[in-house]
Amino acid sequence: MTRKFEDVLAQIERRIAEDGLTVGDRLPGERQLAEQLRVGRSSVREALRVLETLGVLSSQAGRGPDAGAVLTARPDSPLTDLLRLHLGLSNLELSEVVDTRLMIERWAVARAAQAGAGTGELAAALARMDAADGAEEFVEHDTAFHCAIAEASGNRLIAAIMRSLRDSMRRYAVEAVERLGDTAELRADHRRILAAIDDGDSAEAAAAVTDHLARAYPGHV
Repeated sequence: MTRKFEDVLAQIERRIAEDGLTVGDRLPGERQLAEQLRVGRSSVREALRVLETLGVLSSQAGRGPDAGAVLTARPDSPLTDLLRLHLGLSNLELSEVVDTRLMIERWAVARAAQAGAGTGELAAALARMDAADGAEEFVEHDTAFHCAIAEASGNRLIAAIMRSLRDSMRRYAVEAVERLGDTAELRADHRRILAAIDDGDSAEAAAAVTDHLARAYPGHV
């Protein structure tokens, strides 16, 4: 099953095609789109952010007739490719997902540490993990933590790839948490990662991510 924001992506693509919008035209504002598509504003916001990352839209602040993102390219090819990626990821093996995560996250966390990136989102996700009730809720915030690492790297493509990996990550992550039973060590790993970024220690940050994934997925790192 696709995530809600993926459904919104497809609906926005259809909207652009059916309305005959061309480059330079403006989409309705976030609130208006949410009402028209009958979805939450957070799903619309995430879909628009993905389209902006792909170069399809350019978000501009404004009110009234000036509200809404501007179409900068036809979405057909990049959006179709993105949706194929999302749907195709569900068929990947655990070792493929872990290998890809390790490669991306080691680079992303090192870059975040080097850049002195802000860690507010990471700290907030960790706090929510501490308060989580059950594996499903824990993994929701764990995934947000790891996606925030990619965002903190400053590389929009890396961040988009990590967002695309989320569905594949989720199933395996829930299984890992249920297997471990206690999340204390996983939360300690996250604190180590967070501290390394705060300290600007890229080598320690990369090592912390490697050790964390090895703990969560023994035999695959």
